[in-house]
Amino acid sequence: MSQQLSLFDAPIEAHPNLPEGFAYRPDLIDVAEERDLVDQFRDLDFQPYEHMGYLGHRRVAGFGWRRDARGHMVETGEPIPDFLRPLLSKVAEFTGLAADSFRHALVTEYAPGAGIGWHRDRPPAVAIAGVSLLSPCAFRLRRRVGDRWARATQLAAPRSVYLMAGPARSDWQHSIPPVEALRYSVTFRTVAAPRA
Repeated sequence: MSQQLSLFDAPIEAHPNLPEGFAYRPDLIDVAEERDLVDQFRDLDFQPYEHMGYLGHRRVAGFGWRRDARGHMVETGEPIPDFLRPLLSKVAEFTGLAADSFRHALVTEYAPGAGIGWHRDRPPAVAIAGVSLLSPCAFRLRRRVGDRWARATQLAAPRSVYLMAGPARSDWQHSIPPVEALRYSVTFRTVAAPRA
């Protein structure tokens, strides 16, 4: 059985090869909404992705919470921009989470050949939802089981959305191999409140 979901599978339906807490839906938005979002991206102040001195082969524009020089998430007070609010509403509806629980937004530009290595988003991120734009990517997941890796792959089609929560966020790593064509993603994260 293929480890990829059909693009016609029902939304939020569990798939036996994908981790608990992972959900996917094609066609969250239509082509016109996608075009309008990409047009808005032209005005963003994209910066090279940097994490603890490592430069990735992609550019990002972040809002709300950001990583500081030590890799910790800190609140900036910069709000999620109005042009992302309609998309956030659709993401919130898909996830069943309140729109105001998403405190961080990241727009990422992937030039051809750019990808993301294996990693796991750490706290304070609790749930992560991402929308894929312009071109597809293979969204890969893996988890060590003894001396082997359990693996799964979801094709993230343009205009689709995914959710990683629970074990999919905390126990599984994810990566994206180098893309073949220009791709954007908009990632929204819920952030746990700081402990008093």
